Amino acid sequence: MRRSVALAVAGFAVLLGMGLALAAQTSGPGHRIPFTVVIFGVQALSVLAWTMAFRPPALMTVAGVGAAAAIVADTVAVRSDPARLMPLVQVLLVGLVAAVAGQFIRRVDRAQVLESLRGTVLIVAGSVALPTMIVLTRIPMGTQVLTVCLVAAGAALAVARIADAFAAWPRLAPQVPRGAVGVVGGAMVGTMISAVLGSYLVTPFTPTRAAIMGLVAAVVAVLADLAVGFAEVGREMAGEPTPGWAIQHIQGPLTGFALAAPAAYILCHLVL
Repeated sequence: MRRSVALAVAGFAVLLGMGLALAAQTSGPGHRIPFTVVIFGVQALSVLAWTMAFRPPALMTVAGVGAAAAIVADTVAVRSDPARLMPLVQVLLVGLVAAVAGQFIRRVDRAQVLESLRGTVLIVAGSVALPTMIVLTRIPMGTQVLTVCLVAAGAALAVARIADAFAAWPRLAPQVPRGAVGVVGGAMVGTMISAVLGSYLVTPFTPTRAAIMGLVAAVVAVLADLAVGFAEVGREMAGEPTPGWAIQHIQGPLTGFALAAPAAYILCHLVL
């Protein structure tokens, strides 16, 4: 990977993480629409990126189900009472059934359903996972937990990509331009930043608790980004069509933040 590309992806991860963290601060009782609009924008970009990357059978149907699941999940996240994760899980299950059923309509699509199941699950699950951030802002201390996890995830993704730009070593695989130094260094920097941030937050936050949250969020985000890289190289080696340049490089950070969101929700209940 060219150095300029790796640095551009790092910048995108920082901007996305800081944008989500700052937008979360605007969310409050009776004032959740701005943050929901930001989340929906990220969902739309994610569904587009994942759909163009995986190209599942019945592409337009799966993309439509992903978009519809995103809208329903946002609405449920804002209006459910009390704020909890289970309604989003129900939306996820319905969306997965609808996406797979849509692929069974045509015979040519039906033959590829099992092969494309991973991509279908990511498209629907990713769009439903992001509204977990909205649910977090509706529970006590949830906004602070979300801020810590988003900052840690963004820092980890950026450091990992910057390290790969200058020293992708030791290579995790000969075909993948990612190094162990970036992965480990990103997780460490994300943990350190979250610990510092936790020292400025009110009780029950402590640097130790914030560091635990930051570590988990950073590891989840970095490993998700890394997994996307391996999947992309696997598709290229199999001779499958690859997405456009921009889509190919932004899907890693998008996936990282999508998986960090439910991790932050779980951490809020376990650590605090």
